[in-house]
Amino acid sequence: MISIDEFKKVELKVGYVEDVEEIKGSKKLYKLKVNFGEETRQIVSGIKEHYKIEEIKGKQFVFVTNLEPAKLMSEISEGMILAAVDDETLSLISPERKVKNGTKLS
Repeated sequence: MISIDEFKKVELKVGYVEDVEEIKGSKKLYKLKVNFGEETRQIVSGIKEHYKIEEIKGKQFVFVTNLEPAKLMSEISEGMILAAVDDETLSLISPERKVKNGTKLS
C-alpha cells in the first residue's frame, strides 16, 4: 500500500504520438515521439509485439512523465506509456475523448 501523498508524486499526462519508429535489433521496442503540448519527448516502449505502428501513430495515450530517463537499446526514454495487461492482452490507456496534449490526469 502507498499513501495518497506518494501517489500524487506520479505525474500522468495525455500525449499525442506524432511518430513511431522500430528500433534496429529489437523485437519488442518502439521509439515514440510524443507531443505533450509544451514539449515533445522520446519514449521507448516494449509494445511492438502487441501493436502495429499505424495503431499507435496519430493517437493520444496516457504517459508517466516524471520518471528518470532510462537507456534502452542505446535510446533514451523520457517517460512510460500506460497499459493494462492480463495473461493474453496488452491494452494501451487512452482518453475517451480528445483533450489538449499535456493534460494532467487527476
